[in-house]
Amino acid sequence: MATLTVSKAEEARVKALGFFSNKGTDNFSGRVITKNGKVSAEVLRNVAEAAERFGNGEVLVTTRLTLECPGIPFENIEPFMNFLAEKGLETGGSGKRVRPVVSCKGTTCQYGLIDTYDLSEKIHDEFYTKWHDVNLPHKFKIAVGGCPNNCVKPNLNDLGVIGARVPAINLDKCKSCKKCAVEAVCPVGAAKLVDGTMVVDYDKCINCGRCIEKCYFKAMDTQKQGYKVYVGGRWGKQISHGKLLGKIFTDEAEIMKTIEKAILFFRENGNFGERFAVTVERVGFDKVEKELLSDDILSRKDEILAREF
Repeated sequence: MATLTVSKAEEARVKALGFFSNKGTDNFSGRVITKNGKVSAEVLRNVAEAAERFGNGEVLVTTRLTLECPGIPFENIEPFMNFLAEKGLETGGSGKRVRPVVSCKGTTCQYGLIDTYDLSEKIHDEFYTKWHDVNLPHKFKIAVGGCPNNCVKPNLNDLGVIGARVPAINLDKCKSCKKCAVEAVCPVGAAKLVDGTMVVDYDKCINCGRCIEKCYFKAMDTQKQGYKVYVGGRWGKQISHGKLLGKIFTDEAEIMKTIEKAILFFRENGNFGERFAVTVERVGFDKVEKELLSDDILSRKDEILAREF
C-alpha cells in the first residue's frame, strides 16, 4: 500500500476548495462548478484539457450535475485551479453553505412547464455565488424541476421548486363526450366525467397541466401557472420528504425572495450540524410556512447574517 504524504489538515483545506481525496492515494478529484448542469461545448473542452494536463484524463459527472476531474496529484491542485480560472471556471461545491443548484431540462422536455435553466442560473448567481461566504448550520441543497415528474427530486432537497399549472373548467364548452380526451390524459385520475360533467379533484390534482388544451372543444384552460415550493427535503442515510408550501407562486421574484427567507430561517433557527429537514421537524412546519409566506424575517436579515456559529 502506498505511503500517504498529504496531511489531514491539508486534505481539509483543499476539500474546502473543491478537491476531494481519492481514497488510499495522494491524488484528488477537482470539482468544477456548473451553474445548473448545463455547459457549453467550450467549457467541456476546457475541462477535458484540464483533466488531461493535471489529472488522469477522466471527467466524471456528479449527482449534483457538477464535473469532477479525478487523479489530480496534490502538487497539481493549484495549477489546475489557475488553469480553470483563466477559462472563467472555478472549483468548489463543499461546506456548510448553499450548494450548486441542480436543474432538469425544463422546457426542452415535452412536460416542462417552466424554464428551469434560466431560473436555476439566477438562483446560482444569487445564492451560491453572492452568498458563498454565508455559513449555515449545514449544507443547503436546491433543485429546480420543470414538472411533477420530479426528475431531479426537488422534494428531496432542502428546498425544491417545481413548475405548476392549475386547470380551469369551462362547463359551457364541455360536450360530455363519451370518450373524454381530458379524462384519458390525466395521469392521476383527478380530471374525470361524473354524470356527464367534467370535474377536477383539486386535492388530487398534481398541477402537471397535461389536461389543459387537450379538450377538442377548449373546455379546459389555465387557471394559474407558476411554481410550487417544497422545504425540508433530504436524501441519503436518513430520508425526509419535503413539505409543500400552501400556495402556488406566480412571480419569479417571489421565488427568489422565498429562497432567501428559507436560508435566513435556517441560519436563525438551525442548530450547528443539523440539516434543514431536522430544523423544520423540530421547529414545526406551521411556523416555517408562516415565516416563509410573510416578510417578517427580512426585517431581521442583517441580524441573522451577523450570527456566528
